[in-house]
Amino acid sequence: MDLDQRRARILGAFLRDGRLTSIPARAAKRQVVLEHIVTVFEPGVKFPEKEVDAALRAFYEPDWVSLRRHLIDTGLMAREAGLYWRTGGYVEV
Repeated sequence: MDLDQRRARILGAFLRDGRLTSIPARAAKRQVVLEHIVTVFEPGVKFPEKEVDAALRAFYEPDWVSLRRHLIDTGLMAREAGLYWRTGGYVEV
């Protein structure tokens, strides 16, 4: 199974109609899901916490706070002074 097939299988197992059914317990599977979710945030754009929360609630209402924490902990997003941004792009801090 190649990498794209593996990613598609993992996303298929945890997403229904674009919404997360549960947060994967295994770190490798969780990383695949988080990498998919973070794409809703444009690199280089700062977002207030309320906007981040609204976007993450659209994916997983039961525990969007854990999603936000995982995105920060894995380095897919960064935060400072109540603003969040997707890493990998230029952001003035």
